[in-house]
Amino acid sequence: VQLQASGGGLVQAGGSLRLSCAASGRTFSDYVMGWFRQAPGKERESVAAIRWSAGTTYYADSVKGRFTISRDNAKNSVYLQMSNLKPEDTAVYYCAAAPRLIVSMIRIPSSYNYWGQGTQVTVSS
Repeated sequence: VQLQASGGGLVQAGGSLRLSCAASGRTFSDYVMGWFRQAPGKERESVAAIRWSAGTTYYADSVKGRFTISRDNAKNSVYLQMSNLKPEDTAVYYCAAAPRLIVSMIRIPSSYNYWGQGTQVTVSS
């Protein structure tokens, strides 16, 4: 399994970015795909997740209403649309994949088997 994250960059506060995660190596119909982020000196935290087959989504409180996670079955890709970005959103963003997670495990980084390489998002004030 390979996950390739892209789409990061430098944006002003209030701006938008769209992150992409291209997944390959197997079918992901029974997987949960997650986006995590890690800022310098901080622990990796869950941002959003989606159940591939059902499309059920989960969001951290800090990004609800601003970020949207989605997936494209045809392209085997997961996206994170980020709007109204804030300086505190600055971090390296990672996509991750895990099979058949229960809800209580979805926000825990160690629950995920596969990780992409990370993409830097920097929001200037």
